Parts: sequence; C-alpha cells; structure tokens
Amino acid sequence: MRSLPLLACGFLLPGLAAAQGTREFDVVVEDYVIEGLRSNLGLQSETLEVEKATQALAEARARFFPELSFQARYTRAEGGREIDIPIGDALNPVYSTLNDLLAAQGQPASFPQIANESIPFLREKEQDTRLVLRQPLYAPTISAAVRAQSALLDASNYRRMAIARTLRRDITNAYLDWLKARSSTQIVAASEELLRENVRVNQSLFDNGKITEDQVLRARAEMLEVEQQKREVENLTTQAQSYFNFLLNRNLLSAIEPSAPPNSQAGQENALELLWSEALNRRPEIAQAEQLKQAGAEQVTFARKQKWPTLAFAVDGGIQGEDYRFGEGYNYGTASLVFTWKLFDGGGDTARVRQAEATERQLVLRQEVIAQQIRLEVQQSFDRLQVARDSLATAQARAEAASAAFRIASRKRDEGVINQVEFIDARSTLTSAELNYNLTRFNVLARRADLEYATSSGALPIEIQ
Repeated sequence: MRSLPLLACGFLLPGLAAAQGTREFDVVVEDYVIEGLRSNLGLQSETLEVEKATQALAEARARFFPELSFQARYTRAEGGREIDIPIGDALNPVYSTLNDLLAAQGQPASFPQIANESIPFLREKEQDTRLVLRQPLYAPTISAAVRAQSALLDASNYRRMAIARTLRRDITNAYLDWLKARSSTQIVAASEELLRENVRVNQSLFDNGKITEDQVLRARAEMLEVEQQKREVENLTTQAQSYFNFLLNRNLLSAIEPSAPPNSQAGQENALELLWSEALNRRPEIAQAEQLKQAGAEQVTFARKQKWPTLAFAVDGGIQGEDYRFGEGYNYGTASLVFTWKLFDGGGDTARVRQAEATERQLVLRQEVIAQQIRLEVQQSFDRLQVARDSLATAQARAEAASAAFRIASRKRDEGVINQVEFIDARSTLTSAELNYNLTRFNVLARRADLEYATSSGALPIEIQ
C-alpha cells in the first residue's frame, strides 16, 4: 500500500512546488529576462551597432562645420625646364655705344656688360607651410546625408529592440523547457519508485506461492525500462539547463531557480483582429522597416542633389620660400569663394539616382512583407494558444482518470487478484497521462510567451526602449 503517496508525488507536483515556498513564475522569469538583456552577447553586439550608427550620424553632421587643417610641403628639385632671357644680347650693344660716346668726351665708361639670364622653372629647394580653412556655404547633399543617417540610427535602435524581444521570448521558453524537463524527471522518478514497490510486492507474492516467477521478472524488466527513461529525461534537463544559461551568458551548469507555474488556464486574449492591430502598432520590426524606408528616400534625395552646384568659403595662410622664415617675402594669405557645378560625368549621377530609387522601392516591398509575416505570426500564436488551452482540460481529466485506475490496480495487485500485465499497463497509462499533462501545462505557457512576442506586449527595460 506504499504506492499511493508516491503517486501523489508525481501527480500533485505543481501543488507541492507551490507549497515549498518558491517564488511565482512570472517574477522569476522577469528577473532572468532582465539579467539576460544585460548580459547576452548577441544583444551587446547589437548595442555596438547602435553606437556605430550614432557615430555615423555625428560624422554626417560634422560636415556642416568648418574644417581646419595644417599642410606642409618641402620639395627638392633637379633639372626641369629653364627660361632663357637674352637681356645681355639686347642691352650690351647699346651700353657699348654709350660707353664709346663717353670715352670720346673724355669721360669714364659707366655702363657694364650684362650676362644673359637663365631662370629654372623649378626651384632647387622649396617649402610651403599653410593653414587651410574650408567652410561649406551651400552643399545640399549634407542635409540629405544627415537625415539618412538619422533614419538609419533609429532603424538600428528598433532592430536592437526587436532582438531584445526575441531574447525575452527565448529566455522564457528556455526556462519553461527546463521546468518541463525537471517536472518530467520527477514524474519518471516517482514512477520508478512505484515499480520498485511493485517488484517488492511481486517478490513477496512469489515467495508465498501466490504468483509465478515470470510476473516477478516482468516487474523487474519494467523497472529497468523506466530507469533508462529516467536517464534520458535527466539528460534533457541538463541540456535545457545549459541552453538557458547560454542565453544568459552564464556558466552552462549554473543552478536555475525553480518556480511555481501559474494557472495555465487563466487569461483571456483579445479578438484576433485587435491583436493584429496591436502587433502592427507595437512590433519594432515595423518601425525599423519604416525608418529604413525613410533612409532610402533620403538616399534618393542625396543622389539627386549630387547634381546641384556647391559653394564654399576657403582661407589659406602660411609661409613659402626656400627657407623656413616669417616676414615680408615669406608670409602669404588668400581668401576664396569656390563654386563647383559638375556639368557632365558620363551619366554616373543618373545611374546613382536610379539605383537609390530601386532600393527605396525594395524597402517598401520589404515593409509589406514584414507586416504580412507579423499577421501570420500573431494568427499562428493565437491559434496554438487556444488549442493548447483546450487540450489542457482534457489532459488533466486523462491524468485524473489514470490515477484513479492505477489506485484500483494497486489494490488488486496487493491482493493478488490481477495479473502483472494489467498492473504494468495501468502504471504505463498513468505515467503517460502525467507526462502528457505536464507537457500540455507548460506548452500553454510557452504558447502564451509566443503570443506576447508576436504582439510585442510586455515592457522592456528603459535602457533597451
């Protein structure tokens, strides 16, 4: 008669979990979700993508401001073109005639003979050191680039939110898988204890000559089969534990806090049409696609404005010469207005505009595809949750009926009025019903988490939003 308390341990497992003072399921899961959002490596990588987009926007905005740079050049030259000036050939005959006239008057010659000049086109050594200031006055592509980068930054933020929500769902489902495997292990362990008791009772009946030895052997074979099943379920529990800790970026064998699952039948969802509307308004994937579409439109504007003229103000100041010196003959400064208008580039600008327009149309289609996918996700999650909840009552009734049948079979076995096949069949039916109820109970919670993800309900930490 020792089998009944063991049976209660398997079937009343949810009630025992609550009686042991464990925290509520939603509280424990929320704590683990917050931990995962802070430690998950994939989400940290996406945060760096947001930082990159932020700096790209800062880079685009920096083009509005003046650019100041220092430039220095030192040159050594040899050879090159020379400019010959025959100044001697031109002036020397005149100077000779003048000198002859002076000599005839008894005066000294005062006009020298001049050699021809040869001026090299390149200086043998030269330096040019300057400060260069450039300030765009009219550059229409800068504004378009800033707006495009701003939209890309917003899209990157929404992508991080989408990954965070996916991580929230995965952590919740991984925790449910661990609870489910853990509960299944306890159910199989309880079944193993029942079969050990069955072996003891049958051995006693055989010793007293009430049954034959084949029933004892059958009982032992059934117990060994359940032991093998227990090892398989324990392995599933370990795998679920490792995957859960992987999502949280923890040691794979770190302990997990158990919890008391809530009443799976509680809760009532809105109508499907309302859930569709909520999902399309909340899902970050929709906002991300909208921002990417906006960025594509700005890229079209950027490509078109590359054909427009630009105007910039430029100031150059520094020193030039063969030596590094300051002062007259070395210092210089210039101020310029630079107007640029590209008149022809072989059709390159037009090709870039058409390429950007094609990308924009592609992003519009992508947004429509994402909306359809979200509607499908919501409908599938909604239908699966309804089916899981409908199956739960049936699974519970099946488990209760199997428990009652097993209690009767246990009494008959103790009195020796039932054969071993009937008792083992009652035990197998009970274990199968308990495992099915356990699976269905956690399946409802998993489907609820899927629907929450599909409709993007549930708050995220402030730093993720």
